[in-house]
Amino acid sequence: MSDDILLSEHADGVEILTLNRPKVMNAFNFALLHALAAQVERMRFDRDVRAVIITGAGQRAFCSGADLKERATLPPEKVREYIFTIRNLFTAIEQLNKPVIAGVNGVALGGGTELALACDIRLASATASMGLTETRLAIIPGAGGTQRLPRLIGRGKAKELIFTGRRVGAEEALQIGLVNHVYEPDALLDECRKMAALIAEGGPVALEQAKYAINHGLETDLATGLAIESNAYWVTIPTKDRLEGLAAFREKRKPVYRGE
Repeated sequence: MSDDILLSEHADGVEILTLNRPKVMNAFNFALLHALAAQVERMRFDRDVRAVIITGAGQRAFCSGADLKERATLPPEKVREYIFTIRNLFTAIEQLNKPVIAGVNGVALGGGTELALACDIRLASATASMGLTETRLAIIPGAGGTQRLPRLIGRGKAKELIFTGRRVGAEEALQIGLVNHVYEPDALLDECRKMAALIAEGGPVALEQAKYAINHGLETDLATGLAIESNAYWVTIPTKDRLEGLAAFREKRKPVYRGE
């Protein structure tokens, strides 16, 4: 595996991971899947990482999905292994105990859109194009797309996009709630950094518990969701960070949170 297939940059609590296969529109082969999975597991236990940005190299593509040239060489059992691997990876990103921002800097098709869906927040370039195009290849989304897309944009619109395999541009993606914000291409990464920096100012335990409460609460009825929220809140009460936040407010200074 090439050492630079996935680039990693860390500064001020923010980790930026860049899919770096621009010649094939940052498509996922096995090597890139394994490299990204290794970084996700590393960050899970890295207290210096407060927020994460995932983007693609260049301005042409975020991720065009599976590397179809590799896929064409795989026997059925290896295709099953690929789907198992990418599905588990995206679930790990969704459940990562840090907020994750997708910087959708261009084409995001199939697994590229599914990667964005697994992130917490999606910021897109004005030139971005997104879609779950798998039915055009006589398959279906296999890395969470049939489940995450309707939960995000609603059942009817998700069925329309999945059944037709239609791509949507950045403005339509914004209109239907597929992305949070749209920026000019040259500004996208800076805007991702700004949002990540703002997130990173929060208490790490609080951010982890807020993400946990939202993700798990949405899959239940309201009463159960409220109980999940209460339990998540209780986790923050005995922390040093909560006391630091109160002291900083009282002393009119910026808090220094340590994730304790």
